[in-house]
Amino acid sequence: MNKSQHKILEYPAIFEPANEGGYSVSFPAFPGCVTFGKTFEEAKNKAGEVLELWLEELASQKKNIPAYYDRPIIDAIRVNLPSKIKITYAANNC
Repeated sequence: MNKSQHKILEYPAIFEPANEGGYSVSFPAFPGCVTFGKTFEEAKNKAGEVLELWLEELASQKKNIPAYYDRPIIDAIRVNLPSKIKITYAANNC
């Protein structure tokens, strides 16, 4: 296949620090499509590999492959909690 026949799609991926170290990666558009990497770069590379395999499998099953033109906006929202609420923080492995 020559370069003009390739289609490039982008999908949002969620990288979450894992308790044992490294990063778990999931794709909101494809529940069950997950991977893991010991470093962020390894996780990102593996995410590309697993997503390509996932899309190939969908295509082989003649299922539709969704395309997205907009990216979700992810931001942190600050809230004020009453002092009587007890907060526990997850362990930081850094």
